[in-house]
Amino acid sequence: MAAVDTSATDTPTMALPGLARALVSAGKLGQKAAEDLYRKAQTNRTNFIAELTGSGAVSAADLAHSMSAAFGAPLLDLNAIDVQRLPRNLLDTKICQAYRVVVLSKRSNRLIVATADPSDQEAAEKIKFATQAGVDWVIAEYDKLSKMVEANATTASEAMDSIIGDDFEFDESQMDSASAEEAEASPSEVEDAPVVKFLHKMLLDAFGMRASDLHFEPYEHTYRVRFRIDGELREIASPPIAIKDKLASRIKVISRMDISEKRVPQDGRMKLKVGADRVIDFRVSTLPTLFGEKIVIRILDPSSARLGIDALGYEPEEKERLLAAVQRPYGMVLVTGPTGSGKTVSLYTCLNLLNKPGVNISTAEDPSEINMPGVNQVNVNEKAGLTFAAALKSFLRQDPDVIMVGEIRDLETADISIKAAQTGHLVLSTLHTNDAPTTLTRMRNMGIAPFNIASSVILITAQRLARRLCVNCKAPADIPHETLLEAGFKEEDVDGTWTPFRPVGCSMCNNGYKGRVGIYQVMPISEDIQRIILRDGSSLEIAAQAQAEGVRSLRQSGLYKVRMGLTSLEEVLGCTNE
Repeated sequence: MAAVDTSATDTPTMALPGLARALVSAGKLGQKAAEDLYRKAQTNRTNFIAELTGSGAVSAADLAHSMSAAFGAPLLDLNAIDVQRLPRNLLDTKICQAYRVVVLSKRSNRLIVATADPSDQEAAEKIKFATQAGVDWVIAEYDKLSKMVEANATTASEAMDSIIGDDFEFDESQMDSASAEEAEASPSEVEDAPVVKFLHKMLLDAFGMRASDLHFEPYEHTYRVRFRIDGELREIASPPIAIKDKLASRIKVISRMDISEKRVPQDGRMKLKVGADRVIDFRVSTLPTLFGEKIVIRILDPSSARLGIDALGYEPEEKERLLAAVQRPYGMVLVTGPTGSGKTVSLYTCLNLLNKPGVNISTAEDPSEINMPGVNQVNVNEKAGLTFAAALKSFLRQDPDVIMVGEIRDLETADISIKAAQTGHLVLSTLHTNDAPTTLTRMRNMGIAPFNIASSVILITAQRLARRLCVNCKAPADIPHETLLEAGFKEEDVDGTWTPFRPVGCSMCNNGYKGRVGIYQVMPISEDIQRIILRDGSSLEIAAQAQAEGVRSLRQSGLYKVRMGLTSLEEVLGCTNE
C-alpha cells in the first residue's frame, strides 16, 4: 500500500504549488483533480485559485478554512473591513492585483496582509522587497479578497498621484477646439491641473476598456467613478471627495453647460481625440443629488454604426426581414426596447445602408448621438420650440426620401410620422415597449387610429443586449433537463446534441463575459396581423399570429443564442420574459 501511495503522489506532487499540496494532504481535493486544475491554470495562464474556485471543486469559504488550519494563520471575514479605512500607499496596487493581496495594517516593521494563498513565497518576497517590511499572513476568502482588491485598486490618493505623475502626459489639444477655447476662458477653479488630468485619464481609460458610460457619483464621505462595461457597472476609482465640485465644473465647461447652475439637470456634449485621425463624442448629463452633482458621460463611437448589420447579431432570417423592410420606398420601421438596448446603433446601421448620393436622409434626435456624413441631422430643442413634430413638419417641406425620428413620444409626432410613411417616405423611429406585439397596442393607446397603424407600419424590431461569453474561458454548464424546459426550450430542442456554457472568468474578460450580443424579435406586419390591428385586437392575438408566422419571441431568440454558445442561460433569463 505504501508503494502505491508513493507512486501516486511523489513525482506529480513535486510539480504542484504548495496550496494544492496542502489541499490534497487535507483531503479536500483529489490528486488527479489538483493536477488537472493546475495544468488548466498553466494552459490558460490564469490563477490556480481562480480555476479552483471557478470549477466548483472547492468553495472559497472551504478553501479559506483549510488554509487557516494548514498554515496556522488567522481567518478574517473581509465583509467586516471598511475599505475606506485601509492604509494607503503601503504597497503598489500592481502587486496587490497581481498576487491578490490586501494590506490591512502595519505594526512596527511588519505588514499584516490578507491573502487566500499563504504558501505563495513569491508574493511574500515581492512584498518584502517592495516595502522593506516583513509579512504576516491573514487568510481571507478568495472571492471577497478579489472584490476588495478591485475596489481598492485605485484609491483616493493613488488615483490623483498616478494622473499627476510623469507616466501620464496631458495634452489639451486632444480636446476639440471649441472645448479648448471654453477651457481657456473658464474660471480658475476648473484649471486645477490634477482635476484636468484625472478627467482626461478617466475618458481615455473608459474608451480603452470598451465602456459605454462613465458615472461620477458624489456621496457624503466618498466619491466614486464607475464604468459600465458590457452592460455591467464596475467601480474604477475613488478620488478624493474634495475634487467633486472642481471636477463637475471642469466637465460642465468643456460640455458647454452653465457652470453656475447647480440646481437643475443639464445636458451637453464634448469631444476627445483618440489617435491622429479619430474623434470620440461624449454625451454628458448632470443631475443634482443630496451631496453634489452626479454626472453620467455616454461614449458615442461613430464607428459602431459602420460595423455592418452582420456584427449586430441578427440571425439570417431576421436580417433578411429587416433588410427587406428598409429597402422599401415607403412605410414605417420601428425599433423598440429599453434605454441602453442598442436601438440607436441599429437605426444608424440601417441609415448607413441607405446613405447614398441619390437619397435625401433627415434625422431628428434628442440629442443626435452619432455623427454620420451625408445625413442631415437635427437636434431637438424644446425650449426654442424645435420639437420632434416641428422638425418633422420642416422635413416634409425639404423633399426627403428617408426620415428618422429619435423617439415617438406623443400623438402629434406619431401622427406626422404616420402621414409621412403613408405619403411616399420611409420613416424609422423608436418606441419604449417590451416587445414587438405590444408596440402596436401602445400606438393604439396613444390615440392613433387602427387603420393608420395597419397602413403605415411595415416592420417592428424589439431588441435586448445580452453579455457575450468569453471564448477563452467559458466552460460547459451542467443544467438539469427540467430547468432547460422551464426556461422555454422545447422537448425536441433538449436532445443532447448541444451543450450550454457558463461564465468562468479570466484575465481577458469581465467575470466570464466579453462584449455583448443582440437578441432580436423581428416582426413584419403581414396581412393577417393587419386584420387583427383593424379589428382592434389585443397584443396577445398579435403575438400568437406572429408565432404562427415563424417570428421568434425575445426569449426564444435568446435561447437560440444559448444553443449557439454565445451567451449563458442566466443572462438570457435576466434580460427577457417568456
